[in-house]
Amino acid sequence: MSSDTYSLAQRVGQELLQRGWRIGTAESCTGGLLAAAITDVPGSSNWFDEGLVTYANSSKQRLLGVSAADLEQYGAVSQSVVEAMVAGVLARGADVAVATSGVAGPDGGTADKPVGTVWFAWALPGKVLTVRQQLPGDRQAVRQQATVVALEKLLALLQEGGPDAPGQKY
Repeated sequence: MSSDTYSLAQRVGQELLQRGWRIGTAESCTGGLLAAAITDVPGSSNWFDEGLVTYANSSKQRLLGVSAADLEQYGAVSQSVVEAMVAGVLARGADVAVATSGVAGPDGGTADKPVGTVWFAWALPGKVLTVRQQLPGDRQAVRQQATVVALEKLLALLQEGGPDAPGQKY
């Protein structure tokens, strides 16, 4: 992990610790890199609840409650699926959740979802934000960039005061 990723994870941890919140992750394309980045920080047991790598659709259904209908209609790399993934993490007891699902490559891309397409979802108390990004590079680059994007946006949301801050729209 780069020192920049470590620094991001450390800052996320400080923000979560200040609020007394615990985070959970639901990862597909990042394959546990996000949870690994968070738990590389000493003391992360104070703010990290659990990380689920739900690579297979059956795991998304069984562990996170993602509906078969959403997977069939929209595919695993979709807004509705990452929203269901973070909802599933929250239902397991986390206060804050982050989910990733994407096409890391080199295969698996389509015209609608080319290699590098990643859907993210962040859930803070009372709100969910989803974003689709197109990340360049090979498989490793896409996975590493997705981890950084997930941490950067989470940090920004936490520093903004979260969804309950006055004037915030998610």
